[in-house]
Amino acid sequence: MWLSLNLERFPVARIVEPVSVPVTKLDAVVGDGALIGWEENGTEQTARWRTANDVPAPSRMIVIEDHYTAKEAYRDASQGVALLWRGDFQNARQLLEAIERRTESAEGATGGTTAEAFYRYRQARAHRARILSMLLIPLEAGGGVPLRRPPEIREALAGAYDAIDEPSLVSLREVIGAIGANEWRRKGIHVDALDASIHPHYGAFFPVRSEYVDLVAQAPLPATDLAFDIGTGTGVLAAVLARRGVSRVVATDSEERAVVCARENLARLGLDDRVEVELIDMFPPGRASLVVCNPPWVPATSRTLMDNAVYDPKSRMLLRFLGGLALHLTPDGEGWLVLSDLAEHLGLRTREWLLGAIENAGLVVLERHDIRPTHPRVGDANDPLHAARVKEVTSLWRLAVMSGK
Repeated sequence: MWLSLNLERFPVARIVEPVSVPVTKLDAVVGDGALIGWEENGTEQTARWRTANDVPAPSRMIVIEDHYTAKEAYRDASQGVALLWRGDFQNARQLLEAIERRTESAEGATGGTTAEAFYRYRQARAHRARILSMLLIPLEAGGGVPLRRPPEIREALAGAYDAIDEPSLVSLREVIGAIGANEWRRKGIHVDALDASIHPHYGAFFPVRSEYVDLVAQAPLPATDLAFDIGTGTGVLAAVLARRGVSRVVATDSEERAVVCARENLARLGLDDRVEVELIDMFPPGRASLVVCNPPWVPATSRTLMDNAVYDPKSRMLLRFLGGLALHLTPDGEGWLVLSDLAEHLGLRTREWLLGAIENAGLVVLERHDIRPTHPRVGDANDPLHAARVKEVTSLWRLAVMSGK
């Protein structure tokens, strides 16, 4: 698709409205791959729009350099104007941090009920993300950064995007996220239950909250012949089951990034001969003695790639797991549902609703193992959701097929 923009270079930055969009309407120019064209210093420029998080391609844009102030940048970004950076890369990072401070001070209070506070918090975070995504940097074919003092980020870009095979534009915020994710991937995250590290890829959920892993590491196994791990992510729970003696584990995920990540982690741990990782949405064929699922915990809309690990719109994955479990368990098998009750304390779901969903799926609760989280946000009284977080409990629900079903 083609998007045409007219731009003027500094010393005076001037917004010029888009003049033509031959193929599509501006508000339909979203996602990865849009071709952006503009005039800069009297020369026609084109670049491919790159995004790993469905950030919309810009419909208005100005070119800015080092002397552009945070006040000006925040004003323009708040009005939906993208800012194409042509100065020093490190100064761009500082500008982004300054804009972020302004967005935090503008978020305001989140009073009212806990559910109202949650939705205001989510709205504020979405507004903040939109503003921060407006600061753009150029990329050369191959992933080089044509700015002063550029970092070497080709490896990080390769983990987040398809091949950068032509000049491109990308949100600096996304690039910084890709750099951070690449560091996590390189260094790994130590998992006590494995006494080893898991190396998450960009877009795969980081196992930084150890309590849900500990639950799977400690609950009594119903059998050790075959287990399914639904929505495996980094493969951490599949690895725990294999380390506990399950002779064969089939792990599934609907995201190709996660499948690649899990396969690499299991190979690194020497468990790839006992764990198969498949690109499957939910259950693999057949029945297992144990079926484990750690679905996203909060029934709300996801807005980014990483949101998919946290937010489960209308509890779809949770309900699909419960609804299909009976068809994939052996007669004496168990389903392990690993779930936080944070949504209950946020007023987004009730315990009665969850118990009703389990019963409606023809399942019974054999036992529940609980653990309290220890992550830093639990003790952060300034967190807008602190009142809910301090009550949170993560549970492993041991489920079985109801007699006669």
